[in-house]
Amino acid sequence: MSLLETKPQPTGNEPTSVGRQFKAVCATLAKHGNQPARLIPILQAVQDEYDYLPQDVLNYIATALGVPPARVFGVATFYAHFALEAKGKYVVRICDGTACHVKQSIPILEAVRKKLKVTAEKKTTPDMLFTVETVACLGACGLAPVMVVNDEVHGQVTPAAAVQIIEEIQKQEQAAKDGAK
Repeated sequence: MSLLETKPQPTGNEPTSVGRQFKAVCATLAKHGNQPARLIPILQAVQDEYDYLPQDVLNYIATALGVPPARVFGVATFYAHFALEAKGKYVVRICDGTACHVKQSIPILEAVRKKLKVTAEKKTTPDMLFTVETVACLGACGLAPVMVVNDEVHGQVTPAAAVQIIEEIQKQEQAAKDGAK
């Protein structure tokens, strides 16, 4: 076997190992032709895969597209749709738009935060089960005040009803956990 035919021994730092680590990202980049102009759909697809945009993935995307990381981070932080932190299995969004705010959405938010022991700064429970967010508008003003858990809309919610919804989810999760044992 000649020198040209010998295979180098892997060190773990080759692009192939990076490719394995970011297999889904590589597929997304390829699907979009590694085009910097396709950055937003690339970030959307990556977030669909990871449920958020990890910093190392954003750096990888920047390198792969040949753009400065600041451009990728700028886009990811400009649009509210993108998340830079991992979210819980259940994302609880409480509307604080005008209609919901007038109909007392803040006490709902406070009740949910108290129940889950989260704050405005620490939005996700340590077990990664819940993330609590406020949004400017959910587009369901006729149902105000509104709370959405993942894709399930709950209208005319009271603080007590919001806590009850959370407790139901917790019971379902505990039953699933107990059933898995």
